[in-house]
Amino acid sequence: MGHSNSRLKRVQVLDDLQVTDLPKASENHIKENFSLDGNMTPKSNSKKATAFTKKRSFKDQILRRVFSEDYEKEKKRIMDPQGKTIKTWNKIFSLSCLFALFLDPLFLLLPVIDGQGCVANGMTAQVVLTILRSVTDVFYLIQIIVRFHTAYVAPSSRVVGRGELVIDPSKIAMRYLRKGFIIDLMASLPLTQVLLWVVIPNVEGTVVTVRKNAMWFIMIVQYIPRVILTYPLSSKIIDESGIVADTAWTGAGYNLILYLMASHVSGSWWYLLGIERQEACWRSACNLESACRNEYFDCHTVNDDARSNWFSSTNVTNLCTPTSNFYQYGIFGDALNSNVVASPFFNKYFYCLWWGLRNVSSTGQNLTTSTYMGEVVFTIIFVATLGLFLFALLIGNMQRYLQSATLRFEERRIRRTDTEQWMHHRQLPSELKQSVRQYDQSKWFATKGVNEETLLDGLPMDLRREIKRHLCLSLVRRVPLFDQMDETLLDAVCESLRPALCTNNMFIVREGDPVNQMMFIVRGHLDSYTTDGGRFGFFNSSRLGSGDFCGEELLTWALDPRPNVILPTSTRTVKAITEVEAFALVAEDLKFVASQFRRLHSKQLRHTLRHYSHQWRTWAACFIQAAWRRHKKLKEMAKNGISESGRPLKESFWSKYAEAFVEKTRSRRFVLESAELVSSSINSLQKPVEGSNHRRLDNWALGETNANWHGLDSRAKTFSTGQNGFGVQLSSGRLFSTWSLLVESD
Repeated sequence: MGHSNSRLKRVQVLDDLQVTDLPKASENHIKENFSLDGNMTPKSNSKKATAFTKKRSFKDQILRRVFSEDYEKEKKRIMDPQGKTIKTWNKIFSLSCLFALFLDPLFLLLPVIDGQGCVANGMTAQVVLTILRSVTDVFYLIQIIVRFHTAYVAPSSRVVGRGELVIDPSKIAMRYLRKGFIIDLMASLPLTQVLLWVVIPNVEGTVVTVRKNAMWFIMIVQYIPRVILTYPLSSKIIDESGIVADTAWTGAGYNLILYLMASHVSGSWWYLLGIERQEACWRSACNLESACRNEYFDCHTVNDDARSNWFSSTNVTNLCTPTSNFYQYGIFGDALNSNVVASPFFNKYFYCLWWGLRNVSSTGQNLTTSTYMGEVVFTIIFVATLGLFLFALLIGNMQRYLQSATLRFEERRIRRTDTEQWMHHRQLPSELKQSVRQYDQSKWFATKGVNEETLLDGLPMDLRREIKRHLCLSLVRRVPLFDQMDETLLDAVCESLRPALCTNNMFIVREGDPVNQMMFIVRGHLDSYTTDGGRFGFFNSSRLGSGDFCGEELLTWALDPRPNVILPTSTRTVKAITEVEAFALVAEDLKFVASQFRRLHSKQLRHTLRHYSHQWRTWAACFIQAAWRRHKKLKEMAKNGISESGRPLKESFWSKYAEAFVEKTRSRRFVLESAELVSSSINSLQKPVEGSNHRRLDNWALGETNANWHGLDSRAKTFSTGQNGFGVQLSSGRLFSTWSLLVESD
């Protein structure tokens, strides 16, 4: 591909609303004029073009869209809808909405029937409920402010699968005003406080009738919008957290909360309508007496002399009882017989809750209504229909969960039965049986009974590749070995990965066994150790965790340009010390990827492999330690005046100069020989040959890196691993840099 210009050009894509600001062709902002020589010269028309240019240049300086991962870098007062702040606020606001839905029906319990035949309000409860209601209204106001400062995903950016957040405040405000603002505004209005403290005391008529009509108005205008606002928010939180879908008990608890809320609303309305029926009976009896007035049933007139004279001679209180046949109370007679209308606030609340729960759960089958239309409508809507809806919702949720769980458990039961029969038929020992059961159980809990390979094999190739990329790309990128690979090669590696599960104390591979797969750890820990250190009692161990890999010998085998069907032998023993989830890359797939992509054979990739290989670090430590011990030995012998051959050292200057010259000549000659020897060992990932060459390598390292030993002495530590055992612990960077001084690969 040829490049005509080395400079990069910035192309800015207009927003959806900015396109409408462009001038139309009919507006003729730019006119074309011709000069005397016939050349066309564009000419700007009037001040509109200048103003338009300034306007566009000013808009270009405003950042309107940003990706979610880059949003934290922007210094704006706009919040990310998927950020931690918004998620936390949604949970808090959802709890406040549930509390508000629970609080509003409590206002229906405020009226109380006094012993003097009048209806009064509990002022203490009214003040407390008003304060609590005002606090909940503040949360709705904060929600409106938050919505005005919350970004949204641009619809046009969802096509590429990577949504851009619109952070322009004007666009956010316009979108919110069109969608959702009206419902939030109605839910935040303090209608209950205004009606309770301002409207009801100044309206003519009976107290209960006015209160009932006011609460009907509040329910239609405000309570239903609050339910509409709360349900999607709670459903979103439940879907994100998955607290209901985990077990049947949590799902049943969620449905029980819905039952309690519905029973609370139904019982509160039953209480208010019961008092309203009592007042209606009083008014009917009052019409039979000339001295009676409807205002007498309001406790504000209890100190009136005319009312006192009427109350002492009236028969209204005796006629308006559920036991008399003067008036039909229907389902509200229980409220008067139990005297709950004159009970303290908490007593009547729990009694009304019990009445609602009993009748909503039974869909009102034990209720006997009168012919009063309001009573029949209340029974149909708030008792029967609401109970049937909640019962159907409960049955549907439980049936959906139980069907899914039953099907999976049946498959698991059949598989377990087949496994037990096979182990009994083969007469396996109890230890092996327990290991098989443990592995089967761990695999079931890890995969939830879903066979991922079968599921992916049934999908198209492009979709399967995208899913593999989504699952494995981040894991493969964490491995430093594949950090320098391009996207095409990483896609090929991800497509070949297969899920693997290892239980506790399971051996992945043993030292000396053929290596048939590489494993990339997702979670869990592996113990990797070796005893191949060139001397008796050697032991080296390392811990592998999330993001690490094992089986690197297989990659060196795949990178070998000479085809070889014999798998490499493992240099270490790898054992699972916890339950491990990983992705495995088998030998055939790795060989295919290496043959298709020759970029794997680069020198830089092989150097990276040696740098992060635990076995190469062990070998480097062994070489450094052997050379260091030889250096100390020669230093002590020189201090005692003894040469390496056991003869006394000569003190002559010329003898020292001749000996140094001969040693330097030998070391230069050895550089070429040792480089070829070590290079062949590196390419096959086999331990370098010890013996005479090993001794010459130590001598060369002693002469060339003598200046580095004093600095290395402070960083090298030996630790005992048993009788005649030793090991070296060095940081990987220091270790490999020192190892590079000792061996030079191709």
